[in-house]
Amino acid sequence: MKPQNLTTVSKFLLLGFSDDLELQPALFGLFLHIYLVTVLGNLLITLAVSSDSHLHTPMYFFLSNLSLADVGFSTTTIPKMLMNIQTHSKSISYAGCLTQLSFFYFLGCLLFVCLDNLLLVVMAYDRLVAICYPLQYPVIMSPHLCGLLVLVSFLLSLFNSQMHRMIVSQVTFCSDVEIPHFFCDLARMMKRIRNDTNNIIKENWNKV
Repeated sequence: MKPQNLTTVSKFLLLGFSDDLELQPALFGLFLHIYLVTVLGNLLITLAVSSDSHLHTPMYFFLSNLSLADVGFSTTTIPKMLMNIQTHSKSISYAGCLTQLSFFYFLGCLLFVCLDNLLLVVMAYDRLVAICYPLQYPVIMSPHLCGLLVLVSFLLSLFNSQMHRMIVSQVTFCSDVEIPHFFCDLARMMKRIRNDTNNIIKENWNKV
């Protein structure tokens, strides 16, 4: 029994939400509006924190970093989806998919170890210190410690994202890989790999 060859793909197909051409303009307008509101709102928060000296405190420092992470997370997936809707294309290159996957898990994935969630943990720690140790708070939450906490969050999230990128880069996909989502979702990609592997085993078994 000879195994079926698996070819390395050069692109993936993002199936998105719907194939209905009449629905595409509405989806484009809706998500463009949501994306612009998200980016504008978070940038205004960052601008307000940086321009007002009264907001130069640890809590608002973490909040501005969280806002920037949210902007990056939205930019990771939405612009590509909008471009695919506008051009009536579903493809994304292999390198583009790996890059999108890496930034997705770096900035705001659904797992614990990502920049978004780690910054929330840091903000919770900041409030804990402010409540339990109000007199020592300015000493404990020094600018040095705040910068260190953000840096550690950044490095942990970066390590996590690169681990997921490494997992995907070492997998050989079958040709014409379709992802039933509007971005490169690792869970759905891994499910497709299992389905493809099972189909190949069944086909080769039937040939015996």
